[in-house]
Amino acid sequence: MYAIIETGSKQYKVQPGQVLDVELMETSGGKVTFDRVLLLADGKTVKIGSPTVAKASVTASLLGEVRENKVVAFKKRRRKDSQWTRGHRQNCLRVRIDEITAK
Repeated sequence: MYAIIETGSKQYKVQPGQVLDVELMETSGGKVTFDRVLLLADGKTVKIGSPTVAKASVTASLLGEVRENKVVAFKKRRRKDSQWTRGHRQNCLRVRIDEITAK
């Protein structure tokens, strides 16, 4: 069974037991619930939402807050002795998918 969820303006294909990094969000306790399920599939049937599948949700356990890899912006003007470098690292949540439910 797998599902496609939307969180933080991004879409993720998730399965139970999978660990993934998502954008920071408000959490309560050690659990996170994703309600925007766009597609839900088990071995035989596929439910496609318009825009979301009704009464479907994905529950995940919060593993902690991590930082993504650094994105480096570099600009150089040739023969002008001018260059600059800037870097940025985004904070994100690491979650483990526990359960996919459809009622």
